[in-house]
Amino acid sequence: MRLFDQTYSSIEKALSYSTERNNVISNNIANVDTPNYKSKDVIFKNVLSEEIDHLSAKRTHPKHLPFSTLSNGYKTVINNNTMYSHNGNNVDVDKEMANLAKNQIYYRSMVDRLNGKFNTMQTVIRGGR
Repeated sequence: MRLFDQTYSSIEKALSYSTERNNVISNNIANVDTPNYKSKDVIFKNVLSEEIDHLSAKRTHPKHLPFSTLSNGYKTVINNNTMYSHNGNNVDVDKEMANLAKNQIYYRSMVDRLNGKFNTMQTVIRGGR
């Protein structure tokens, strides 16, 4: 019997992603005046499809879907394609602040969802009271 369902694992991964994204955005903002600093971002788009290309599983039936496992489902990338200032730095503070606000809303929604799951469990333990 599993005490926690898959939702807890998904929320944990989402919180991990959001924490890493917050660290990267904060680092970008801190280095806004550093010469030749290139901004970074945390992404998980296309990570699954890239991993599927490299991994395969043994399928016992031709109709079974192939699958793969990802360590965390996201990766950090460096943006080398742009330059906003004369010193080679490409950090756009307005964009980073907007990304930070968006990430904080996302993180808070995941925490609220986790609290809801724990409240539901607490209600069950108390016998519905």
